Amino acid sequence: MSREALARRIADAIDAGDALAPETRDALLADLRAYQAAHVVPYGRLVRGRGPDAAMPTDVFRFARVASHPDTDDVRVFRTSGTTSGARGEHPFADLSLYDRAAKAWASRMLFPEGSMRLVVLAPHEDDAPDSSLSYMLSRFETWFGTETTFCWKDGVLDVDALRHALRTDEPVALLGTSFAFVFAEDALAAEDTRFTLAPGSRVMQTGGFKGRTREIAPAAMLSMLAARFGVGEDRVVAEYGMTELSSQAYETTLVAPTAPRQLRFPAWVRVTAVDPVSLEPLPTGETGLLRIDDAANLDSVCALQTADLARVHADGSFELFGRAPGATPRGCSLAVEEALA
Repeated sequence: MSREALARRIADAIDAGDALAPETRDALLADLRAYQAAHVVPYGRLVRGRGPDAAMPTDVFRFARVASHPDTDDVRVFRTSGTTSGARGEHPFADLSLYDRAAKAWASRMLFPEGSMRLVVLAPHEDDAPDSSLSYMLSRFETWFGTETTFCWKDGVLDVDALRHALRTDEPVALLGTSFAFVFAEDALAAEDTRFTLAPGSRVMQTGGFKGRTREIAPAAMLSMLAARFGVGEDRVVAEYGMTELSSQAYETTLVAPTAPRQLRFPAWVRVTAVDPVSLEPLPTGETGLLRIDDAANLDSVCALQTADLARVHADGSFELFGRAPGATPRGCSLAVEEALA
């Protein structure tokens, strides 16, 4: 099947949203894997060794080009931070239209169900961090959802004055940032004993790990800290789960289902599975294992990704995240990396 035909099917799947049937998604993912095995060199090696259902460990993006097109066709290359793993992973894109389509569709549903509003961002603008997928997405949010937008993170430093000014408003605010940036903001605001009471309808989106440069904060403590410092209910705090290697994002369901358990959910065009750390075979529903993500929006790289994150996946497709598997790279992932790079 041609790239153009696959791109049309992916766009249709994104536009279908919750109406997308699981069997339609799975058929699309199977065709994507076959196309990518033929056009993405390291994935082709992995499939020859492990079969057509193989998932690419995200670590491979650190060591090899994972793309079906030459680098001369790149319109953007997103890179991981590289803060804990040394080499930075790279995710090249020949076209960002499907990324944009997916990001806008799911954020509209999970983060901005009421429509546009004032945005306050604790992350760099894409002009200051052109290889950050998060900065790219948040800069698109400015266009898609922002009635007015203030970026308060510049040159690696929080602009406390800009944050203070942006939050002194009677309008609902979407405060968006990384865990590390919120820890930085907490330190600065606590030092001057500044607290806010954001207007009704406000929400806080937090993303990224909980280990900052100075200390580690448990997820429950982060949730409590954000609610207390910015004067919102805990049901107005939404965690986002995204990766440089993906084109789609997961959000907690707190805004759309405030009385339900706090769980993450990807859109219908993404399939999540918990797998055994050694065999990488699927585990029974409800068991904790490594999170595998099959993202149909990943057209020009690999749609089937194997993470080293521990998760429990529920029957409805929602999942709980327990952080990265401790210690060395899980054995199953390590062996798959060797096969992809052989």
